[in-house]
Amino acid sequence: MRAETAGAEGVALVAVPAGSVTLSDRRTERRWSVDVAAFELAAFPVTQADYARITGQRPSAEPGDALPVESVSWWDAVRFCNALSRAERLTPAYRLDLVAEGGPDVEWDVSADGYRLPTEAEWEHACRAGTTGPRYGDLDEIAWYRGNSDARIHEVGGRKPNAWGLYDMLGNTWDWCWDQYDPEVYGTYRVLRGGGWFDERWSCRASVRRRSHPTFHTDDVGFRAAQRAARPSRGDARLTCCSV
Repeated sequence: MRAETAGAEGVALVAVPAGSVTLSDRRTERRWSVDVAAFELAAFPVTQADYARITGQRPSAEPGDALPVESVSWWDAVRFCNALSRAERLTPAYRLDLVAEGGPDVEWDVSADGYRLPTEAEWEHACRAGTTGPRYGDLDEIAWYRGNSDARIHEVGGRKPNAWGLYDMLGNTWDWCWDQYDPEVYGTYRVLRGGGWFDERWSCRASVRRRSHPTFHTDDVGFRAAQRAARPSRGDARLTCCSV
């Protein structure tokens, strides 16, 4: 499924059905199940054109409008989500005025209709799209990773999507998620998912978790936007725009 530009400020959203997902952590050997409510997730990572249009900034190491934005921190990602929400006259999901940057937390208004980062349970549920293996298809067909990327980032949507129409869930750039990785051990470190263009096959699996400080940024880390499930009145108008 490719979304066509519709002239709005938003991202192309795909409806993700409710379900449950079992998460796992290799470090602690812990497994836990999470029920995931229906929500919407961007079909593509946020592109550099998307990011520049909303923020006026181009932080990426490798320039290109249709390339995913990278070299963005977790804080950059949540600020973008709020700015995009305001551009569409939606209620921002995050209260950033409550804490200073680098603080222990930020408040998420779960009732807000604005854009936000997916939780890691939402991310993995959406990535798997009903599959149960390590990946939703052959890695060379669905992802850019060390084995086929020629050591560079690629335009979004260049590989096959999963069964729910989501592109680049594995490879190309890691996705920031909302969650803290392990607050008791790593404090404010946040979760990254999906693997990147310079990662080996092992890292590009639906279950792999990575952690980093919310101020961290590098050339294989980006994000995609999520939103609460659409109200029935929106009908099939979930795909609001896309720059690719």
